[in-house]
Amino acid sequence: MKIKKIPQRKCVGCDVMKEKKELIRVVRSPEGEISLDLTGKKAGRGAYLCPNKECIAKAYKGKRLERALEKPVSEEIYQKILEDFANGNA
Repeated sequence: MKIKKIPQRKCVGCDVMKEKKELIRVVRSPEGEISLDLTGKKAGRGAYLCPNKECIAKAYKGKRLERALEKPVSEEIYQKILEDFANGNA
């Protein structure tokens, strides 16, 4: 039986490779709008974060999401990520 390959992505906060489904995807759409992608299938450039406060704080402090998405990320996006995922509500 063939072993199915599990997609891996790197967290922009801690630079650790993890399974794609364990991470939060933040996407910049072709129109330039930045949003959370809960399905992992939205069109656009994506960046991944671990759902914990330390990684989110590192990404915010080092402007790592901005660098990965090649566009400034608003404070509201970081707040939404913290509210929705940092408490383990995912």
